[in-house]
Order: sequence, then structure tokens, then C-alpha cells
Amino acid sequence: MGGLSPPLTMMRLPQNGTGWCGGWGAVSVLYRALPGMFMHPTHSSSLCILCTDWKQRHCWDAGCKEKKYDYDHLPTTSVVIAFYNEAWSTLLRTVYSVLETSPDTLLEEVILVDDYSDREHLKERLATELAGLPKVRLIRASKREGLVRARLLGASAAKGDVLTFLDCHCECHEGWLEPLLQRIHEKESAVVCPVIDVIDWNTFEYLGNPGEPQIGGFDWRLVFTWHVVPKRERIHMRSPVDVIRSPTMAGGLFAVSKRYFEYLGSYDTGMEVWGGENLEFSFRIWQCGGTLETHPCSHVGHVFPRQAPYSRSKALANSVRAAEVWMDEFKELYYHRNPHARLEPFGDVTERKQLRAKLQCKDFKWFLETVYPELHVPEDRPGFFGMLQNKGLKDYCFDYNPPNEHQITGHQVILYHCHGMGQNQFFEYTSQNEIRYNTHQPEGCVSVEAGSDVLIMHLCEEATPEDQKFILQEDGSLFHVQSKKCVQAERKELSDNFVPLLRDCTNSEHQKWFFKERMV
Repeated sequence: MGGLSPPLTMMRLPQNGTGWCGGWGAVSVLYRALPGMFMHPTHSSSLCILCTDWKQRHCWDAGCKEKKYDYDHLPTTSVVIAFYNEAWSTLLRTVYSVLETSPDTLLEEVILVDDYSDREHLKERLATELAGLPKVRLIRASKREGLVRARLLGASAAKGDVLTFLDCHCECHEGWLEPLLQRIHEKESAVVCPVIDVIDWNTFEYLGNPGEPQIGGFDWRLVFTWHVVPKRERIHMRSPVDVIRSPTMAGGLFAVSKRYFEYLGSYDTGMEVWGGENLEFSFRIWQCGGTLETHPCSHVGHVFPRQAPYSRSKALANSVRAAEVWMDEFKELYYHRNPHARLEPFGDVTERKQLRAKLQCKDFKWFLETVYPELHVPEDRPGFFGMLQNKGLKDYCFDYNPPNEHQITGHQVILYHCHGMGQNQFFEYTSQNEIRYNTHQPEGCVSVEAGSDVLIMHLCEEATPEDQKFILQEDGSLFHVQSKKCVQAERKELSDNFVPLLRDCTNSEHQKWFFKERMV
């Protein structure tokens, strides 16, 4: 069959004469700094020596190298890269790596969309640089559009069969493109993401992804989360190089048939800047008949800046739009944990609801049961969720603030002034007698270790262990089953802070607790 051998025509950038950057694991970009060039959170440079012959370690399954592609019949793609005030080095590294690693017969074009940047190096200098590159087009927005609408500017101008969206600080790995296009050729309603490898923010070293690919999820704050591939999906996969179905995506890197993207209603143009659009699009893909997948044979490196150039000031309104259109009655679980979201102006969603009706999309209950059954759905029984407030210390509530998003267990529950903002003061008392901290994923349950009177957070378990069982009695006493003691609000020794501790049960007001959904 013709086209099964890789085409030999990939763009090769000329060596610039200042030395190669080394193999995989070495720094892939060299810098010569100029004063004032480090204004952006992703390092800038006046001279970016890009590796035109970098040899990254193959971090995929060996079966990926055995895959054969019929290049004559694969769809073409337009790679769309939106940017705002991006550093020179990272932006060009993204562009050059696309050109270096994409077969010429498959790459229709690279479209850069400048979202009204005001950095001098992104004006005439950038236009001159790109003018010498084949297949690269530069589109400039006439005003700030935000990431969502900037990407749509690129998509509307695209000529390829497939839209491949990339962030502007990436490095494409050899062989990244073919698996994405092959999957869309097989199934047009598949939206496919590469495995996102890590590029070190400080050294720009391509670290890769040492573990197996993960799937995307979310918590009830509508914050994107990463998770290991569940057992049910491993069973569904025919081989280690089969696509992995994912409930959600991070949103920065994915490929989609242009025709299917338009059929699904592209992006919600009512969303501002960025944040929340990835979950909204993920819900829409699944609920409206498509699939969202990660291909283990496609790898793209990504710099995770400490501070993004785009503001996230509109992320809350975007999340509210997603909840209002796609989550049905389950949106209340989001609002319970984000009370301030109820007051957030989010614009008119009439057209998006009409789109959902037109496409005959499934409800969110179907999504939770079929696509993401691993996500615990809170009960949120009236009177048993919200702030857990002490009756004796009237202004103090249970509070749990783990040091980071990835380590939510093992720390002490404290008492803090009730603020009514949900988040770290949102708890749910379940019918299984748990006190769940379920704004994050994975969910934590208040526990007491043997021989201790301190309340700490452990992971919740399918069968509630005795150390996690509390009985909220009619008089407000919070009785710990295992120790047969009650939770009491006390001042911490040698401190002005208060904590909940186990003490012998009395009739003290400091042992009385009640849930309050919101501040009056």
C-alpha cells in the first residue's frame, strides 16, 4: 500500500553555527539575555538557539514505533497557536518544533494568532522572522480577544481538515502528529489529545513523562484534575498503544476535525479570556455524542509557567456558564462549594442551551454514570453541608487548608473565622456518618488516629472505617464512634488559634455543632 513509509520531506532548519544543544535530557534552548527581556514569566532571550537535531528519548511504549501510517489518506491539519506577550524563545521553539516534526504532506499550515500583544519583539521583528518560514501565517487581532476567541480567529482561517490547537510554549516530539490524525481519520467524532510531557520551567530541559499517561477529571469546584487510568478503561483498551478515553482535558493541546468542531458549536464565544472552557468543551464532546481521548503515542512537551500571560479573572464566569448549560441539577453541587459563583454575572447562555437541544445531547447524569463513574457524587442533604460551625465559638468553623492541591491528607483540621466562601470551609456530613472534605479530588474524610485527640484528614474509603465515623446527634454533639468522645472547640496551647479536639462528652456549648449553608 502506498504511503505506508514515512515521508522524507520534513522541514529542516539550518544550523545557526553557534553549536548544537545536545541530546535529550540536556537543555534544549540556549540563551543570551538582553536587559529588559525577562519581563514575562516564561523566560525570554535575545538569541534562541533551537535544536534542529534534538534527539529526545522515546518516552512512549515500544509498540508506538511499530505503527504504520497510510500518509496518502490521512487528513491534513492546520496547527493553531494563539499567544499574548509570549517570550520570544518559547514561541519560536513551539513553531520550529512543529515544522521539524510534522510530515510535510500532513501539515497544511501553522497559524499564529497574536492576541493584541504589546511587547516590541512580537511586532515587526516577529513578522520578519516568520516571513522566512514556509507554511507559517501570522494573524493579528485588532483588540484583546482572550484565548478562546483568539483560537477561533485561527480556526476560521484554517484550511486543513483537522484543527490542532497548541499552547505557545510547547515542543513537539518526533511522531507526535500522525497518531492524532490517524485516530480522527478512523473516527471523526473523536477529539484527541497528546500526552503532555513536562519541560522544566527553569532550565527548559525536556523532562518527558516518566509515568504512564493519565486521564483528566475535575472536582466539584470545577477545577481540572489529573488521575490514573481506571481499571475499567484498562480493560477497554485493546493494547498499551490504544487510545485512552478521558472524561476531561486540560484544554491547551488537542486535535479535532474542523467539520466536527463546527458541528459541536466550536468554542463558547461568551467565555472571556480563558479558564473553564476546557471543562465546558469536554462535557459537550461527551454529552453530544463524541469521545475525548488521549493517544499514548503522541507526545508534546509543555512549559508550565509560574504565571500565565493571560489573566484568569473571568474563569469563574466561564465555569458558571459551563455549569448552567451542561450540568443540570448537579450544578447545585458546584454552587454549594462556590457560594460566590451564584452572584457572578455570566452573560446570556440561551444560544448554548439551544445548541444542546439541537444536537440532542445527553444529560449530566448520563455523563457521571457512563463517562466518569469514578467521581464521587456528594449527597448534600439539606442541613448537612456547608460550614460546620461551633455553637460556643459562634464565629468559628471547621477549616482545612492543605499545603498544596496534590497533598490533601495528613494535616490537622483547625477552626477559623467563618467566611462563607465554601472551599476550605466546605464540609458534608454523609449518611455513612462521614465528615467529608469534598471540594477537592481525591476526597478527604475527617479522621482520628489511634491514641490521638487531634482531627486530621485521611482519604475517604468505600467502606467507612471506624476512625472516620462521627454521629451528629440531635443536640448538636459530634460523637466519635471509635473513641466514644465528642468534638470540642478549644484554644490551641500557647496560641490564639482554635482547634477541634476529642474530649469526654459534656453538655458544653463548645461541643455543639451545626451546619450553615451560607452567610446571612
